[in-house]
Amino acid sequence: MARKTAVIQAIEGRDNGKLFTITEMPASQAEKWAFRAISALAKAGVNVPDHVSRMGLPGLTALGVSAICALPFSEAEPLMDEMFACIRIQPDADHPEMTRPLIESDIEEVATRVKLRKDWLTLHTGFSFPADSSN
Repeated sequence: MARKTAVIQAIEGRDNGKLFTITEMPASQAEKWAFRAISALAKAGVNVPDHVSRMGLPGLTALGVSAICALPFSEAEPLMDEMFACIRIQPDADHPEMTRPLIESDIEEVATRVKLRKDWLTLHTGFSFPADSSN
């Protein structure tokens, strides 16, 4: 069975209309990613209940994306980079089979990066995030 994928269309400012493809990590990589994230959160003093740590990525989602902000940047950066390694851009909407790895100029809005991270978590956990009512 193939890994799950999701095609995400950006809707913010300069990125409006750009298409991105997120591909699910292999299970072993996702498990290690979640363990590193939960371990880093616990080390940073975030209360991580036992039942949450046992859940892996879904447990991390239960803590909320904002919990990652409690991490020192040196701990968060490799986790953030690994998330974006699963994301590719689709430069031509007429050719969805053609994607390429992201380069720095592909994403011009911070809001797009945040949305892609939420969509990455949704793809990996099956949990979606409520819409931001401040938009």
